[in-house]
Amino acid sequence: MIVSIGKTFQSRTALTLLLFLLAVLRASAAGVHTNPLNFDPLVREASDRFYNLDFPGAVERLQRFHQQHPGDPQPTALLLNAEIFEELYRLDLLDTTFYANDGFLSGRHATAEDPQARDRIFALADEAVKEADWRIGQNPKDVDALFARGWARSLRCAYMAMVERGFSSGFRLAVKAKDDEARVLQLDPDYVDAKLVVGVYEYVVGALPWPFKILIGFAGMTGSKSKGLEMLTDDGNRGVITSVEARTVIALFLRREGRYKDAVQVVRTLKTQYPHDYLFCLEEANLRKDAGEGMGAVDAYRQILVDNAKPNYFFQARLELTYFGLGDALRGQRHYAEAAQAYEQAAQTPGVSPELKIRSLLSGGECRDLNNERPRALTDYHSAIDAGPATSRADTARKRLQNPYRGN
Repeated sequence: MIVSIGKTFQSRTALTLLLFLLAVLRASAAGVHTNPLNFDPLVREASDRFYNLDFPGAVERLQRFHQQHPGDPQPTALLLNAEIFEELYRLDLLDTTFYANDGFLSGRHATAEDPQARDRIFALADEAVKEADWRIGQNPKDVDALFARGWARSLRCAYMAMVERGFSSGFRLAVKAKDDEARVLQLDPDYVDAKLVVGVYEYVVGALPWPFKILIGFAGMTGSKSKGLEMLTDDGNRGVITSVEARTVIALFLRREGRYKDAVQVVRTLKTQYPHDYLFCLEEANLRKDAGEGMGAVDAYRQILVDNAKPNYFFQARLELTYFGLGDALRGQRHYAEAAQAYEQAAQTPGVSPELKIRSLLSGGECRDLNNERPRALTDYHSAIDAGPATSRADTARKRLQNPYRGN
């Protein structure tokens, strides 16, 4: 099996390198600029592993690349990127369902942060910034160093917001990241990868609810959703190392705006490029559910489970996310008994994050109530409270203990 996996990734790597060479030629013809280190074969191998969710394989290669280029902020930022996303995936925080509404900003959530991973991530972020600072001190117009510093700051900001929920400090860091990348684009408008951070900043600030801006002390912040999407679209079309991220973010933003069919089209470009990326398959199913496709969405989730049973189809699938989405889709079709089973399967999946476990148990209990299975509903509500007694969803579960859920 190990040999089979190795051969599979070797063939994928060879294909990816060929496709990337063609992309490099197209980028050169289009006048796109980037750090030459991004073309290194070891970086491309790591990228192939990364987008197939083989984070250990990506991290191992980028650690070697980092060691080969001491003092250079770009390899440090590349390694930081892989380390952060490996941890976010472990915590079930890469499912966009979590961010599709403003409850992510206002609720109390349960996250099992790993202190060792956090310290390693923050140390890499500090290292990248320190290395970039030295180079920028030598040459204030060093666009590669400015890009690496801004990217490292944005990655640290993402970790702080998504894991630690440190929105106020995170947004202050986001401003610094945006300023770095905006300076890159001022010095070199064809450094398209820098549009990721600036585009996200423009959209998010433009979309933030006014009360939340006041809460974090940024009432004077301004942004433009349309400008943000325009920059992200250009990055998605022409970016060298952030094209995939740009399209992923575009799909999330389109989803928040209810433009589900447009978002599906974006995600399908990602699936075509990386058909064995579990998250892209999951996101298409999520979007079809939100678009109201009913049993079509149910079939999409079930197809993920079928594909996962095939040898080596996904490197590592977080099936609890699939079961949760399947539960939502079945619930939308009023198949409450099947929905409850799917939610409970999500909660029982080994390695499920505390937050998703609580969400699943609460939803399972509600479906049991809707199916007139009060004793089983009470069991799910009690389990949800036990899994995260200080969370917003535990508060909701306590209310459900008092009165059966009737869908209102």
